[in-house]
Amino acid sequence: MAYRNGTYIAFHAGGTTDPTASDIRYYRLLKAWHEHDSIEFKFINSHDKSAAVRDSSTKETLRRSLIERLNNSRNMVLIIGPTTQYDTDWVPFEIAYAVDRCKIPIIAAYTGCVSVPRPAALSYLWPAAFASRINNRSVAALHVPFNQKALNDAITNWDIDHPPGSSLDYYSPEAHRTFGISV
Repeated sequence: MAYRNGTYIAFHAGGTTDPTASDIRYYRLLKAWHEHDSIEFKFINSHDKSAAVRDSSTKETLRRSLIERLNNSRNMVLIIGPTTQYDTDWVPFEIAYAVDRCKIPIIAAYTGCVSVPRPAALSYLWPAAFASRINNRSVAALHVPFNQKALNDAITNWDIDHPPGSSLDYYSPEAHRTFGISV
C-alpha cells in the first residue's frame, strides 16, 4: 500500500504548456502560494513525488506516472475552469482513477467563482467523468472557489481519512466569510 500524504492536482492543459492558454496557470499559482514564505498555503505536491515525464514520453509512460502519483495521494484538487469539461484525455482518466480505484475525495476548485454556495448550479462546468460520479454519489467532493484561503483549508482538512459527507459538499456562508469571501 502506498504512503498517501500528497495532494494531486488535476487541470485541463489543453495540449499546451503555454501558461496563458490553459489552466496550467492555476496549478502554477498553487505552487507559487506554497513556495511564498509569507503566504499560509502548504501541501505535499503529488506531482513532485515521482519522476518527471517529458512531453515526448509515451502515453503509457505518462499513464503509469499519473497512477503512481494518484496512489500516493490523500486528496485531489480538480481545477475547474471554462474549458475543463472539454478534456477527453487525462482529466477524465485522473478523476476515474482517483475515485474508482484510490477512493480519494475531490476538492473541486472553480476558477471563475468568487463563492460556491450551490455547487449543482455549476454542473455545466463539470467534466463528464466528474458529473457521472456526482450523479451516482460515488465521489466525496467539496466544491470551493479558487481562493487561497479556501483551498488551504480544504487541502488541510479533507482527505481520504476525513472525506466530505457527500458529492455536493460546500462551505457555509460563515466559512466563506472566514476566508474573506462575501457570499
